[in-house]
Amino acid sequence: MFANVPTVVTPLRARLLLVLAVLLAVLMPTAPGALAVGKPETGATRPGAEVVAVTRVADRQVDLSVRSTALGGRTVEVRLLTPDGWNPHDRRNRQHWPTLWLLHGCCGDYTSWTSMTDVAETDSLRDVLVVMPEAGWNGWYSDWWNHGQGGDPAWETFHTKELRHLLERDWGASANRVVAGLSMGGQGALLYAARHPGMFKATAAYSGSAHPLLNDESVDRIMGFFAGQDTDPLRVWGDPVAQRDIWQAHDPFHLAKRLRSIPVYLSCGDGTTGPLDPPGATSALEADFNRQNHALAAELKRVGARHVTTHFYGPGTHGWAYWERELHASLPMLLGALGTDGG
Repeated sequence: MFANVPTVVTPLRARLLLVLAVLLAVLMPTAPGALAVGKPETGATRPGAEVVAVTRVADRQVDLSVRSTALGGRTVEVRLLTPDGWNPHDRRNRQHWPTLWLLHGCCGDYTSWTSMTDVAETDSLRDVLVVMPEAGWNGWYSDWWNHGQGGDPAWETFHTKELRHLLERDWGASANRVVAGLSMGGQGALLYAARHPGMFKATAAYSGSAHPLLNDESVDRIMGFFAGQDTDPLRVWGDPVAQRDIWQAHDPFHLAKRLRSIPVYLSCGDGTTGPLDPPGATSALEADFNRQNHALAAELKRVGARHVTTHFYGPGTHGWAYWERELHASLPMLLGALGTDGG
């Protein structure tokens, strides 16, 4: 109703507008990435994810502090094991590197792989960008159901959308990707490859939760993990009966057809004392996951998957000595899918 009313600009108003324009020019960032590194802002967050701090923790190891909308504006860490010659800030000669995502297990974090294995000293990874993201103590690489409300935490959205775009835009990651993980992260590696066709060229799971709906024991066990840290276990995928469709959508066994076209590596022990265990060690968890992995391997064969490698090595518990060994055993397959010989 005021569209045709002329605006009168007095000398005082002109000076005020000029001062306002100067202040805006000083205070506003000059580019979308202007706040990419530094102290996190308070208040409202930007859509998506942004890097708010960068820390070099060791040779070829860099931690990114990433603030995520999918995680309710929280800041979490992502560790990068960088390839030789990596310099994402060289705008004139920017290179994008083949990328291996390494996913941690329940009760671990983004530091687990570098602190518990020799991944940082593995020569075959010197030409690969290794991404080790935080996934929560018991995040299960999922966007939580939260009793139908969704929202924080949305780990799958953070990893497969926000973080992926951020790394490929600013930190030298390419669209040439493979994924591997242990235990909870083994399930995550299988889920991400199945639920996002074309995102990963190969996947490997070491002692992974490969079929949580196998039987009541398997369901009860994963519900116990969901309840960790005083969490309501129904927040993650809901009730295994009432929300059966959500559970099946996060069960690699029920997604086997989506894994038919890529190389898959599955390994697991049987939970009895193995060569890398202290005397008398056993693991009911590993025994359960062993049955789950055998079921998934059989289902992959049934649906016609042609590139499945299994190493069901018998005696062995749920421990890092086995997962480090299996990472090395699976690297030829993973690096072959990336098109690098790892030399």
